[in-house]
Order: sequence, then C-alpha cells, then structure tokens
Amino acid sequence: MKLDTTHLRYLSNEDWRVLTAVEMGSRNHEVVPTPLIAQISGMRGGSGVQRSISTLAKIGLIGKVKNAHYDGYRLTYGGVDYLALNTFSKRKTVYSVGNQIGVGKESDIYVVAGETGVQHVLKIHRLGRISFRSVKANRDYLRNRNSGSWMYMSRLAATKEFEFMKVLRENGFPVPEPLDQSRHCILMELIDAHPLRSVTEIVNPAKLYAELMELIVKFANHGLIHGDFNEFNILVYEKSQKPIVIDFPQMISVDHANAEEQFDRDVNCIKRFFERKFGFKSDQPGPFFTKDVNTTKRLDAEVMASGFSKKQWKELEKYRLQVLANEKDDEGEEGESAEQAVDENAEGDSEEEDDSEEEEEEEQLVQEEEEEEEEGEIIGTDKLGNAIYAKRGETTDKKASK
Repeated sequence: MKLDTTHLRYLSNEDWRVLTAVEMGSRNHEVVPTPLIAQISGMRGGSGVQRSISTLAKIGLIGKVKNAHYDGYRLTYGGVDYLALNTFSKRKTVYSVGNQIGVGKESDIYVVAGETGVQHVLKIHRLGRISFRSVKANRDYLRNRNSGSWMYMSRLAATKEFEFMKVLRENGFPVPEPLDQSRHCILMELIDAHPLRSVTEIVNPAKLYAELMELIVKFANHGLIHGDFNEFNILVYEKSQKPIVIDFPQMISVDHANAEEQFDRDVNCIKRFFERKFGFKSDQPGPFFTKDVNTTKRLDAEVMASGFSKKQWKELEKYRLQVLANEKDDEGEEGESAEQAVDENAEGDSEEEDDSEEEEEEEQLVQEEEEEEEEGEIIGTDKLGNAIYAKRGETTDKKASK
C-alpha cells in the first residue's frame, strides 16, 4: 500500500489512544474485541471509543473482518504507518513527509525532512507483499500470529536492519547513518548517490570491483554475510565512485548453515554484473571457506546482544526460509521446510526467555503510546501536500494564529 498522510492532521488524542490500543491488542488477537479496545485505551465512556473507532475505520487505519465471530477490529498497514509517523514526530526526527523515491517487494522508500529542513530517507518494511503472498498458505513459522503476522515480521525486519546499520556504521563500514526506528519503519541518512544498476559508466571497473569484493570479505571477517549483495543494494557516488551498501534484513552469521552458499552467491552476483555491464572479468575472490575467515570481531554476536534477540532472529529466519521454499515450489523444485532449515544455534529458546521478550515488546508499545500523548500534533500541510508537524509547545499558538 502507498503511504497517505492526508488524515494525520485530523486525528485527535483520543483517536491515537484507540489506534494504539488496537495495536497492543493485536499481539494476542487476530480481531481485537471492541470491549478490549476500550479497556486498553483507558478512555471513560463508550461513546468516545466508538466515535474514534468509527473515525479510524472510515479512513482505513483499522478494519472489520468478514464473518468474524464477535465484534472487533484489526489493525491495517495504514494504521501502523500512522503510529510510526506519530512516534517520529514526538521524537522530533520527522517534520514533513515528501515523495516516494523507491519501491520493492519488501519495502517502500520516501524522502522526509526534519525540523531543520534536512532531508532523510524513511524506509517502510512491508513483508508479505507481491511474491511473499504465497507464504500465507503456510503460517507454521508465525506460531499463533494471524492477521498481524506481516506487520510483526515487518517490525522484526526493521529492528534487525536498524541494529545492523548501527553496528556496521560504528565499525567503519560504508552504510547510511541510521537515525531512528519505530515499528516497521527506519529513518536513515539520505545518500546522494546512484544505484549501481543505473550507473552507465565506471572509470575504473577493476578498482570498484576490488572494493566490493573487499567489502564482502570484510563482512565475513566480522562474522557476517550480507545475503543480498548485488547491483540493487549498492549505491555509488558520482564523483569518487565509492560504494555504499544498503538493505540488511537478510544478513546472516558466518555460523549459519547456509553461510558458504550465501557468500558465494554474493560474490557471483557481482561477478556476473560486472561482466555483463562493464565487460570486466575476474576470478577473485575464490570460493568461501570458513577456515579462511578471520573473525577477530564478531559483529553478529554484538548485534544480538545490543537489541536484536535470539528469538527474534529465529522467527525472522523462519519467515525468510519459508519464502525461499515457496519460491522453489513455484519453480517446480523441492523446497526445504522452514522448521528443518533453521540454524541449530537458534533452537532451544526457553519459555522464560519468550515471556521476557514479550514483556519487553509490550513495554515498548506502552512507551510509544505515552510519547504520543504529548504535544506536537500535526497541524497542516505544506504547498506540496506534505504533512506539517507542530513543534513541541507551539501547537496552541499556531492554531490561534490561523
């Protein structure tokens, strides 16, 4: 779906509370019962809750489910988009939303601006779209999550990518600077560079090829395999022709069962592209061998320790492998089940660990809800139709001036 900020400025504090309540209720309910929405929102009087529910349903932020056995609502991707934008506005990281500059099977990319007018990139993860729809036939890897499954997996993908970008940036890798993250959205630095696939001429193909191969090996030496290292996920500066790497949700550890296969695929993608596009051929580097990887600093372990848990890694890995299995089935090949293919190192999570992480997730939702009660609502749009957020403490004055 396409991000539409038209109705952001019309939502009241009560609407935001009800929308957050639906999100929190979606953790354990495919369709969140209306009485539970009222209970979580903490609003007194049923008429106010019903009025907000009607408003949110009318603009498509929540929706009814046909043939449901009870009265309730489910959260839509539009509702999660609004919640994420509202959180960014409270943190003063997003002031206006601009045009869409990219779209893929897993995400949408928009230009946004902060309070000072500096432009950034907003990446919205949308797992479950296009080629991923076939995965709906097999939800085993999603456990008891149903309608909220895609949003939950998108949130995991955004969390993982944000944590990877932070640790890679801190360790000198050429990646965009991560600025903020909320739910399924990531705010990052806007890079003034072109995708490698659209570059028509390279002054020194051998030099750029060598730099890209060094990056692949450097990732491995730090315990990581990119997993999707190709011309679509590499940006090149026009003048210096230095590379910038993007897109990290599919990154895996060198300890993963498919590490060697993924490493070789990354290498071969670059080899084929340079031969096809620039007529440059090289045999270096050769096949990947674990014994040749000098993992002196394990960034995969650092990421897992800093914010992306073992349980989350396992769930996202099951999703990724299930997608690959379905794609193989579509091509007439025999696909391995996600349960069988998950790395053994990710197995054996205890129930206590699951409960602890669920509590942390709930606390995060509560914190975001509290942030959204503060001042700083959306008060209008600019000439281009971009949403304009009021600065904290200036809402009343601006409304009065109008």
